Amino acid sequence: MSITKKVTILAVGLGLVTVTACGSSGGDDRSGGGSKTVTLVSHNSWAASEEVVAAFEKESGYKLKVLKDGDAGQAVNKAILTKDNPQGDVFFGVDNTLLSRALDNGLFQSYEVKDADSILPEYRVDGGEHRVTPIDTGDVCVNYDKEWFAERKLTPPRTFDDLTEPEYKNLLVVENASTSSPGLGFLLGTVAEYGDDGWTDYWKKLKANGVKVADGWEQAYNEEFSGSAGGKKAKADRPLVVSYASSPPAEVIYADPRPDTAPTGVAEDTCFRQVEYAGLLSNAKNPEGGKALLDFLVGQRFQEDMPLNMFVYPVREDARVPAEFTEFGPQAKDPRTMAPAKIADHRDQWVKSWTSLVLK
Repeated sequence: MSITKKVTILAVGLGLVTVTACGSSGGDDRSGGGSKTVTLVSHNSWAASEEVVAAFEKESGYKLKVLKDGDAGQAVNKAILTKDNPQGDVFFGVDNTLLSRALDNGLFQSYEVKDADSILPEYRVDGGEHRVTPIDTGDVCVNYDKEWFAERKLTPPRTFDDLTEPEYKNLLVVENASTSSPGLGFLLGTVAEYGDDGWTDYWKKLKANGVKVADGWEQAYNEEFSGSAGGKKAKADRPLVVSYASSPPAEVIYADPRPDTAPTGVAEDTCFRQVEYAGLLSNAKNPEGGKALLDFLVGQRFQEDMPLNMFVYPVREDARVPAEFTEFGPQAKDPRTMAPAKIADHRDQWVKSWTSLVLK
């Protein structure tokens, strides 16, 4: 599989910056209640097997059209701005770091999926209003280049504290917390670790230790990180990057030849758990098609298709995960988490403070 495809897969919950469209458009482009096309709006990391998309279209009678609308944060913001005349019927990819922004702006209408009881209880939110449905989960973590550290006989960092030590000076690249989903996830992880009174001091130490900030995941991982296939091609010089716990298996599965072990590792004590949601857009032109699509997204067939396409974990309790995925990218045992209400109350101020502290 090409590097371009792998880039898309690795950017779980993130995506790039351009607007593209893919999938079948059908004969009727959502021109009213009788439309036989249902349109999914998402970030650029959306991916599904052709066979699974075909199964949805056969079972539901709807053609699926997908609009990929950039980074998760950009896609959410654009969806809010166009909510009165939405681009599609369902939005996929708003995560727990940005969920309150979407809900507070009335982005979604209520719909309870048919298989709601199959979703693990810890991922359900919204107080029974059913404006969003959990679809997948993953961990934002620092990744490291195994070869780089082995050549220098240097132990890779394991914790947040380790990243501020002198031996890791000028080695870490992170994403902009104001524009990038993993960048924001990493910021929230540091707040969860050090508290409201300590996280700014931590970032002062990171800045003094030479942390580099990239606009988004694609730049950080594929241009700055020495351990990625793209980074090796670009002769990148940063062996530490904020990415995902599921990035190492992608490096294995899409390498040619395929290695026996992952070339990258995860600093497990730096992980923050994200959950991605989908919802039926307010003013959707094809709400019935949107409901059918949401039902399918939590169905077992799609849930078991996700790991090797978007490199995320399913939220359905009976969904199986491929052995390769769990071998090279197990979920963090003790990820940092944060209550959605706390994120909603403080996110904007934290990002503002982070921007002033780190970027200026």
